[in-house]
Amino acid sequence: MKNKKLSDLQIALLPMLDWFHNFCVENQLRYYVIGGTMLGVARHQGFIPWDDDIDVGMPRKDYEKFMELCGEKQFDCFYVESINTEKTDFYYGYGKIYDTRTTLVENTRYKIKRGIYLDVFPLDGAGNSKEETEKIYKSIKKKIDLLGTKTFAIRKQRKLYKNIAIFMGRLIPEWIVNSKRLMIDIDNQCRKYDYDGCALVANFWGNWGIREVVPVSIMGTPKLYSFEGSEVFGVEHPNEYLTMIYGDWRKLPPVEKQVTHHDYLHLDLNFGYTSNDSK
Repeated sequence: MKNKKLSDLQIALLPMLDWFHNFCVENQLRYYVIGGTMLGVARHQGFIPWDDDIDVGMPRKDYEKFMELCGEKQFDCFYVESINTEKTDFYYGYGKIYDTRTTLVENTRYKIKRGIYLDVFPLDGAGNSKEETEKIYKSIKKKIDLLGTKTFAIRKQRKLYKNIAIFMGRLIPEWIVNSKRLMIDIDNQCRKYDYDGCALVANFWGNWGIREVVPVSIMGTPKLYSFEGSEVFGVEHPNEYLTMIYGDWRKLPPVEKQVTHHDYLHLDLNFGYTSNDSK
């Protein structure tokens, strides 16, 4: 993997990661690369070759401070957006940093047009025992799944029962279940338990479900790693963290599964989504 060639999209994401890292260092904010990005750090010293995004997580207090400093503000070519945005087409319960020099439209129900992005997830407390965690997680997961039925796109690649759930969710009027209010309700529930006061912590918005609930001791103190030649902070105990989420994380998946999980309708790395002539 040492001589892997980066895609144009991967190359374009790196300046955003550098900016975020430097901003957090300057403002003494904790963060970790998480999920597939942490897996890429440990196994590939950078991107998973077929991956095309970057995920970071911040303990809730640091996340809120970051959003207070950056929310809906422009930093050179980067723009930060979160649940508190005034824009009506933002349906994510976590933050995103966009590169305004680019245009990206993902295949979601509302076809949100922004730029390429870095996902910034809040990390929250998840209780102090397995029983407590399961109760907290199940309550939040039900609401996140409901939000998904109202905002996800129907795709051929999805399992039939998921597409049926999305179709049924679209039949629920907004005056009965308002997507924005539901998103805020989920966020309030996620922040109920303090990250630093719990034995177990979680990225409740992650793709891996309850496997992303881990002991806070495994997250530990953010540790410096190399990511495609840049410095990033990751979890203190990567083997334990990655084993909890992926199992035998050192083993590559079958070739047919070495594909991106994103569905882009439009991607332009040379034209900004804020331009009047943006497609």
